[in-house]
Amino acid sequence: MKATGAADAVDVVALGESMVTFLPTRPGRLADVPSFDRAIGGAESNVACALAAAGHAVRWVSRVGADGFGDHLLETVGAYGVDVSSVGRDPGRPTGVYFRTAGDRATDAHEVAYYRAGSAASAMSAATVDLAAVRAGRILHLSGITAALSEGCLGLLRELTASAGERPPVVSFDVNYRAGLWTGSDGAEVLLELARRAGIVFVGEDEAELAWGVGGGPAAVRELLPEPEVLVVKQGAAGATAFVSAAARRGPAAQFPAPLKGRYSRRFLPAPVSVPTPGTFEPAPAVDVVATVGAGDAFAAGFLSGILRGLPVRQTLRLGHLFAAAALTTPADLAPPPGRDTTDRLTALDAGVWERLRLGPGWTEAGAAEEEERTP
Repeated sequence: MKATGAADAVDVVALGESMVTFLPTRPGRLADVPSFDRAIGGAESNVACALAAAGHAVRWVSRVGADGFGDHLLETVGAYGVDVSSVGRDPGRPTGVYFRTAGDRATDAHEVAYYRAGSAASAMSAATVDLAAVRAGRILHLSGITAALSEGCLGLLRELTASAGERPPVVSFDVNYRAGLWTGSDGAEVLLELARRAGIVFVGEDEAELAWGVGGGPAAVRELLPEPEVLVVKQGAAGATAFVSAAARRGPAAQFPAPLKGRYSRRFLPAPVSVPTPGTFEPAPAVDVVATVGAGDAFAAGFLSGILRGLPVRQTLRLGHLFAAAALTTPADLAPPPGRDTTDRLTALDAGVWERLRLGPGWTEAGAAEEEERTP
């Protein structure tokens, strides 16, 4: 793996905790499962790995313990082609780990046991990470999970989302509201504050209602969050809606700006105007789901890949759906995305064919050609 220096610009820098994940070898309660397979899991590192596998230059910034699990994280994330040279090692704090059952998180039978309190990553702050390395990308990807880990982590995210300096990166923020991570009652308010300071925001329709009490669909979420140049409201299996500010569009109304080149100000295009813009909804293909874990991270990676490539809004949403489908059809938290030839072919499908597409386990390896042939 070629390390990228802190002064070198990369496409995306992702900052956040990753943990070693233990997945059961068979269904059942954690108390009954006799053995586990080891993997990795972390919202931001999942995004970093998927983007690197898709051919983008990516850096992951975090802290891990000076232990074997930390070694495993660095080796595994680095094997995807991600630059891990700015990940700190903490000799006094452990790498976080967690165990989960094989069942879907949406069921009552699902169990997750986290061992992350006092982890090395929870000690991240503006004083313990390389801020130059963090700000060296064209896009900086963050999530609300990091904000919940500690006061130091929250302070770091506030600093990174502040519009200080002339040329900070575009901030991408996945709300990732996890009520169980917040010890106080201000978690939702903190996440709203951070989202309003970001240039690109991802939020689920359901989590917006849970965190902020916003019902009424994507338009209501946009009314709450008018500040981001790009707001993506994920609507589960139905699809997703993207709102792109009028100032963030150039050329045809349905077109994103040209691929990002170099570093830009936080508002990577001229300041938004007050004229509201309608959202663009794109349905998701039908998927034979194996596990839902990691799908949101994969969607974010696909969407950011589309922005970096300068794809139209609909194709960018489709790319997010395809990356998510890769994660949905595998049991682990992290799944390699489909190849570019496959995604280019599928994102270019006619609307009617796209809406009838169905993807099952193994479709990324097969190139999805068989899925297209079976489409009625």
